[in-house]
Amino acid sequence: MEAAYSSGGFPLRASLVGPSLTTSSNASTNDSTLGENMNPNSILPLMLGNLDATTSFPLIIASISSLPGSIGLLPKLKILDVSGNKLNALPDSICQCRSLIELDVSFNSLLYLPTNFGNELGNLQRLSVYLNKLRSLPTSICKMRSLHFLDGHFNELRGLPDEIGRLANLEALNVRCNFSDMTELPESLCELINLKELDISNNQINALPDSFGRLDKLTKLNLDQNPLVVPPKEIVNQGVDAVKIFMANRWADKLAEEERKIMMEVNEVQGTG
Repeated sequence: MEAAYSSGGFPLRASLVGPSLTTSSNASTNDSTLGENMNPNSILPLMLGNLDATTSFPLIIASISSLPGSIGLLPKLKILDVSGNKLNALPDSICQCRSLIELDVSFNSLLYLPTNFGNELGNLQRLSVYLNKLRSLPTSICKMRSLHFLDGHFNELRGLPDEIGRLANLEALNVRCNFSDMTELPESLCELINLKELDISNNQINALPDSFGRLDKLTKLNLDQNPLVVPPKEIVNQGVDAVKIFMANRWADKLAEEERKIMMEVNEVQGTG
């Protein structure tokens, strides 16, 4: 485990590699090692409890199988990296870290995210949850209006929240390699007006949402290894602009057909009145 933060005006680094914890400060050449035979999961709560709740240091934690609830005592924490551990859940108290702008929980064994995840972490800009066992993302994630980057590849996601389009500032979305679990995308995806990069490769998606052509800022699109019918393969092979034009024309034709049907129904009613 390694954390970098400030103590008494001096940079202080704390490293936990395997069973030992070492702290050192630029203000002193004296190093101290605590609990050489202690389990990292035992040391971490003690370490977090000694940190100043008003600091906003980056925190990188390794060699743990659980994240203690005391993480919630750091409301000013801005960057948290707990990637590459053995976590199967995050404590609900992580939602109290309301100043977080970057959170990396990738390469763990997470089965779910806290229900209130998005309700509290409104300042989050980058979220990495890839290489876990997530089957869904909490609906509350759609309230993260500051989110710019979301990476959920290599999970077991069965889809995206229906209100994903509320992430108005999202610029990059990666949900590739959810394989047979992800079969469709919500129509609200097309409301991501600032989306520039989208990777949905290696899934089982057979059609893009009807109004996909509305994604004006989209410049990078990966649709590889999907059983796509709409748009057809020959359109996909022409690139992202061709896909957007095809979907926009298809959507316009569909709207025109619906309008024609409505007019026919109105005329029939007037004719029998």
